[in-house]
Amino acid sequence: MKTATFPSLRVDPALRDAAESVLREGETLSSLIETAMRETIHRRQAQAEFVARGLQSGEDARRTGIYHPATAVHDELQRRLDARRKKVLG
Repeated sequence: MKTATFPSLRVDPALRDAAESVLREGETLSSLIETAMRETIHRRQAQAEFVARGLQSGEDARRTGIYHPATAVHDELQRRLDARRKKVLG
C-alpha cells in the first residue's frame, strides 16, 4: 500500500518544544503526531457512534412509547458497576 502525507503544520515553538519533551525512547515527532491523529480519529468516531445510538434510542422511545425513568437506568448501571467491582476487586 502506498503511503500518503499530511500537509506540513506550522506551530508555536513552545508547542514543538513541549511535544519533543515528552517523546519516549525511540519515538519520533512524526510517530507521536501519527499516534495522536489515530487516537483523535478513533475518539471522534466513537463519539459520533455514541450520538447516533442516543438519537436512535430517542426515536425508538418516541415510536414505541416505552421510556425508562432515569432512576431505573441509574440503578441498573450501579448494579452492574457493583458486580464488576466485586468481580475485579474481590
